[in-house]
Amino acid sequence: MFSFLRDSDVPLEKNPKLKTHAMSVFVMTCEAAAQLRKAGKVTVRETTLKRLGSSHFKYGVADSHFEVTRFALLETIKEALPADMWSLEMKNAWSEAYNQLVAAIKQEMKPAA
Repeated sequence: MFSFLRDSDVPLEKNPKLKTHAMSVFVMTCEAAAQLRKAGKVTVRETTLKRLGSSHFKYGVADSHFEVTRFALLETIKEALPADMWSLEMKNAWSEAYNQLVAAIKQEMKPAA
């Protein structure tokens, strides 16, 4: 899926471009979670959504790719927290934030204008 990984000899966990993408997903999900808590909905700037939707469309991102990313995000958060902090409620909250962010991106997944 990521063209920058195809010809790379760098292990995935050390690839700086993959780390940058992962951090971007995490930060946007954190922002979505904060917006859900404060306003009850996720709002992302229209220009950002159009850019994200267009690039995800261009690279052929499918529902299954979003699912894998959600799984990786949730597992990463779970591993980063003390075991007694992770709960079904927390998992569902993070999942909801991610799902709403993805839904907004999917609405804009069309060729660039």
